Amino acid sequence: VQLQASGGGLVQAGDSLRLSCAASGRTFSSYVMAWFRQVPGKEREFVAVITWSGTTTYYGDSVKGRFTISRDNAKNTVYLQMDSLKPEDTAVYYCAAAGVLDHVYYRLPKKYTYWGQGTLVTVSS
Repeated sequence: VQLQASGGGLVQAGDSLRLSCAASGRTFSSYVMAWFRQVPGKEREFVAVITWSGTTTYYGDSVKGRFTISRDNAKNTVYLQMDSLKPEDTAVYYCAAAGVLDHVYYRLPKKYTYWGQGTLVTVSS
């Protein structure tokens, strides 16, 4: 599976932005898909995850209530809708894919097999 993230950019605090992650491969619909983010000097932070069916989602505490993850298996794409953006949301955002994965591992970057190249989101105050 190859992942291509896009949609990042420079926005002001309070604005919205939608990230997309397009995947290649016929088995996209069987993968757990997630978004992580990272700023220089810090560990990669869990943002959101969605199961293969799209029926279950989990969010990091810092984005809960503001971000929404979704997927369109017909388009092999996962999205991250980011609302009410804050300067502390500034980071490089990565999409990731994993096969069979127990929910207790959803927040662990090392459990994901495939990664996109990252897209930079900058939120100015």
